[in-house]
Amino acid sequence: MTHTVSHLAQAIVNAHAALALGASKTSKLFEPPALIHQGPTAIKDEASTEVYQAAHQACLALDFDEADAQLIARAWQAQTQRTGQFDTDQWPTEPEDFGLRPRTDTEVFAPCPQKLGLYAVLPNAAWVGRMARAGVPTVQLRFKSDDAQTITQEVRAAVEAVRGTEALLFINDHWQAAIEAGAYGVHLGQEDLDSLSEADLGAVRSAGLRLGISSHGYAEMLRAAHHGPSYIAMGAVFATTLKRMATPPQGLARLQVYSRLLRHYPTVAIGGIDLDRLGAVLACGVGSVGVVRALVAADQPEAAANALLARMEQLGPPAY
Repeated sequence: MTHTVSHLAQAIVNAHAALALGASKTSKLFEPPALIHQGPTAIKDEASTEVYQAAHQACLALDFDEADAQLIARAWQAQTQRTGQFDTDQWPTEPEDFGLRPRTDTEVFAPCPQKLGLYAVLPNAAWVGRMARAGVPTVQLRFKSDDAQTITQEVRAAVEAVRGTEALLFINDHWQAAIEAGAYGVHLGQEDLDSLSEADLGAVRSAGLRLGISSHGYAEMLRAAHHGPSYIAMGAVFATTLKRMATPPQGLARLQVYSRLLRHYPTVAIGGIDLDRLGAVLACGVGSVGVVRALVAADQPEAAANALLARMEQLGPPAY
């Protein structure tokens, strides 16, 4: 490779500036002055370290955290070795370059539809029943309580609330109550995943429940994929006031590359999505859109659900 690492890093930044969380910071990051366009460069084995260094440097400049920057840089290195050229325009999105491999049937959770459609995250069983009866195809009970008996009762009530509807019910966090009540599936955040043992996850799998896992970037996506979940949620796409997020909003450009990487998984985009943003989110290639405030804060929640469902039907599947 004849160009310096800094030149190549700047070429990556120029080609993928939309992925930055603070775009104004990425115009002039390296010296000497940036290349406008680098494109593909023939690669030899001894230059692969420079590929890693350039990609890592660029990813940090594009506001990826250290863990994600390392993963992307390794994937770019793998992509370069696989194709025989280093192309600064080609953001890595092939699962094999990130080390994702097909898992055996005994290692994965029960499947769910590739496209879960509108996915409502709701605070209690009454809301679950209300949105299920309104025709929302996928609902999640996100019920907060420190009392085990109250949790058990609410989960059972949610399972009863969707009975007679076509809605698929996921239970956030409370996996034992979900198994006992016969829910369709369980949803876990990364922090919930930390608290479960392999035996706990095995119990969910053996019970035939589906498993959804939240993610907020590459490291968490790959960690989620390692467990063979039924779906992977990606967010927050936009700013949300519902919960304090450890990571900033990911934005549409990142959602698109995340979706391409996880195209063999059912995916859910969530975080600040409403009717006006729905089309742009679906265009990123996700199979499902998670909403919270768009329903629970609406003056007429059923009407809001119908509007979202109608818009999704109108927009149809993404172009790729």
